[in-house]
Amino acid sequence: MSVVAVTRGHHYVVSSGHELATLAAFEVLDNGGNAIDAGVAAILALEVVYSEQVSVAGVAPMIIRLAETGEVITIAGVGGWPRALDADAFIARHRGNIPLGVRRTVVPAAPDAFLQALERWGTMTFRDVARRAVQYASMGFARHPVMLDYLRQYSDDMRHWPDNVAIWMPGGEVPEPGDRLVQADLGRVLQFLCDEERAAGGDRRSGLEAVRRAFYRGDIASQILAHQRTNDGLLAAEDLESFRCQVVPSVSRQLRLNGEEIEVHTCGAWCQGPFLLEALSIAEAAGVPDMEHGSDAYLHAIAEILKLTLADREGYLGDPDFVDVPLNTLIGNAYASERHTAIDPEAAFPGMPPPGSIPGHTAYVPPCAADEAPLGPPPDTSIVCVIDGDGNALCSTPSDTSWDTPVVPGTGFTVSARGAQSWAVPGHPSCFAPGKRPRLTPSPCLVLSPGRWIMPFGTPGGDVQIQANLQSLLNHLAFGMQIQDAVEAPRLVTHSHPDTFAPHATQPGLVTVEGRIDETACDRLAARGHRIERMADWTHWAGGVCAVRKDLATGEIEGAADPRRCSRAMGW
Repeated sequence: MSVVAVTRGHHYVVSSGHELATLAAFEVLDNGGNAIDAGVAAILALEVVYSEQVSVAGVAPMIIRLAETGEVITIAGVGGWPRALDADAFIARHRGNIPLGVRRTVVPAAPDAFLQALERWGTMTFRDVARRAVQYASMGFARHPVMLDYLRQYSDDMRHWPDNVAIWMPGGEVPEPGDRLVQADLGRVLQFLCDEERAAGGDRRSGLEAVRRAFYRGDIASQILAHQRTNDGLLAAEDLESFRCQVVPSVSRQLRLNGEEIEVHTCGAWCQGPFLLEALSIAEAAGVPDMEHGSDAYLHAIAEILKLTLADREGYLGDPDFVDVPLNTLIGNAYASERHTAIDPEAAFPGMPPPGSIPGHTAYVPPCAADEAPLGPPPDTSIVCVIDGDGNALCSTPSDTSWDTPVVPGTGFTVSARGAQSWAVPGHPSCFAPGKRPRLTPSPCLVLSPGRWIMPFGTPGGDVQIQANLQSLLNHLAFGMQIQDAVEAPRLVTHSHPDTFAPHATQPGLVTVEGRIDETACDRLAARGHRIERMADWTHWAGGVCAVRKDLATGEIEGAADPRRCSRAMGW
């Protein structure tokens, strides 16, 4: 029995990480917008109501399905390192670390990502889709539990930055639940972008270009660059002025689950998304869909599949503009058939296993185990999924944090500190370089059964994203759970891999499990060598999956929203 009832509609459905973002998207649909317009409205709203972990100057990867053509495309909403980066000098100066502050800044990608989405496939102006975000920033909203938990976790780090404290922890203390958060500077920035669009005149495209110009070349760019210069940052005008997100086809894998042919689509190797496809392929090859759901054998298989997948991510994944990622092999049947044989059904890997061997490619193997560190929540992200009446669909996982880098004075936002997901380690596939994108964890997804149904889905959660997505998808597609039940079912999380966020610590052998997972099964996992720790039930540390599914024959749409977070679905 679901804790939250599934949301149903026949016109459109939205599910996002916060009810106010869902409302913003829903109003755009009510006013005649399509799924792309609505998705951008939700992204902007999330950049306000989750501003401590989703920045308007952050990242915003997207996956979009166009109803007219059936094409599934992606926007690579992540920026690269500044061109002024001297990798050797950086490593020497910072002793192989990526320090807190503006030195970890990459080019802010979110504005270009949502503007390209509107230009190419939207129907509305920036003002149309930003209305609620401006309102939420300028007039305020009630602080929610996920925000407050985040602030408690990162309060000591945030105190490095007085302007950040002034916004999110006035008086230096974590606020109370329900306290109103007004972000006047952020509201003025969003309103300024609306005003620049209006002043441009001309057609819709001209207005959107004016918004881009204001951010990447105009007054906002000037504020960002002045702050970089003052704080020894690397970002320069040429980095901003020349930036455009890549728009590329999705990466997909065909599977047969529960007697049905499906396609799972992810973004490309500029993020970790394709490794969900590898995990699904290994699960299929290992016979996971035929196991007893929730049994110790099933949970052991899931944990070991994730360890293998994340070992391959560590060994092979880097920005494909700089690294030859053997993607077709990694997600293919032959590789999965071989890779799953490394799993011992009676014994756990004691830590991260070695990456698989691929002819013609040399996998990176860490020279020594990464340092252990106390377990904490991922620095985080949010999500929106939407399907409109025509069958257009969008999923986006916007992100970027406030604890590890300072706010640009007068703007209310931090500039993407996603450089923390790079390595200052020569030879690592995700070692930084000028223009190179970090190993992005946010990774929106879309699954479909050709001619039958479509479903955008995803989750926040850093390295938890592949893990929560894998388990939720198997729950729904292999074990036949209704989508809300699939999202709510208890999860496990592995920690044997190096954390994607610097300093890339690891917890060898650790598997954290939600409290609802059977105790006998956990004891049997421990007997196999897993180091089991209990998480609280319904903890947001286990992700926050959202999904929307449309039956193309009946037109019925269902939405699921994870009660582990402030997620909400809404439909008509």
